Amino acid sequence: MNAPAKAGLEDVVVSTSDICFIDGDKGRLLYRGYDIDDLVAHSTFEEVTYLLWYGALPTKKELDAHNKTLAASRRLPPKMLDLLRALPRKTTPMEVLRTGVSALSAFDPDAADNSRDATLRKSIRLTAQMPTIVAAWERIRRGRPIVPPNPRMNLAANFLYMLTGKKPTDLAAKTFDVALIMHADHEFNASTFAARVTAATLSDVHSAVTSGIGALKGPLHGGANEQVMLMVEKIKDPAKAEPWIRKALADKARLMGFGHRVYNVEDPRAKHLRRLATELGEQAGSTVNVQIIDTVRRVVEQQKHIYPNVDLYSGAAYASMGIATDQFTPIFAMSRVAGWSAHVLEQHGNNRLIRPRSEYTGATDAKYVPLSER
Repeated sequence: MNAPAKAGLEDVVVSTSDICFIDGDKGRLLYRGYDIDDLVAHSTFEEVTYLLWYGALPTKKELDAHNKTLAASRRLPPKMLDLLRALPRKTTPMEVLRTGVSALSAFDPDAADNSRDATLRKSIRLTAQMPTIVAAWERIRRGRPIVPPNPRMNLAANFLYMLTGKKPTDLAAKTFDVALIMHADHEFNASTFAARVTAATLSDVHSAVTSGIGALKGPLHGGANEQVMLMVEKIKDPAKAEPWIRKALADKARLMGFGHRVYNVEDPRAKHLRRLATELGEQAGSTVNVQIIDTVRRVVEQQKHIYPNVDLYSGAAYASMGIATDQFTPIFAMSRVAGWSAHVLEQHGNNRLIRPRSEYTGATDAKYVPLSER
């Protein structure tokens, strides 16, 4: 007799991978064996993309070449910009990104080539172009001119520049780079699994990333950081945070930014984002958002014994940079594309079609009744 199915595939191991490891009991996150704390302290997002795709940290010469290729790949085809301008202004940023990534395959010179080398080239272009899509849409929907990418800036600083038209502060650029590093991969989460399922059919990386974006769009996955900031906006005043959260807990309201399917302790990424969100708030002249979140965190930990995940403080950091709340999840995707494409490469390298079974719970002896007798 088969064991009963676990809802949401909880704790079910579906494959092997050497890309990412999570120790849920010790609160550790590793990319290719490197601890996220070390990568945050010493690395850059560009270097992390190299690590995820090629399996090792680059030499100085390799990283310089990699950075140059990424920076040279940021511009969107003119017809792609025309497509963005044709979209209704009410279209959400995640819908725009999902549509944009799918459309980019039509312009990619390697679209029909699924070899490893071609998939790497497409991954580089996608990672470089997705920030341009996100920033361009923000400018378009606000009725502002599009800011072209600046190849002299790294990916994080250039995105903030394209978004605002102004060179970001060193702290904002560093914070955004760290956020990209911490969101780059997270094992077989929902969006990565969706991307791998698509890749397992031997579909292309654009299709796999589009699948990942579709999964990330949901509020139980990438949309959670938006929900955290919506909660903060409702509370408004740090003095009101404790009674608000106590009532929410009493009403059994769903809280975003807490708990995780894998971590049994605090998400190791949360402490970095809290520190950076605080520093950014101080630079911007207000730490109200962090104060509210800190109070919510204290009460939730005391009453529910659940801990922050990556979404709790990321929104506060982005808000201090003046980024619109509905752009938080596209930013998540801008980072996670590095992991999605690494998983596509891994899946294609040792592929087997992903085709699970279900535990059937329906009828087995239904008798057909002719239409005239129903």
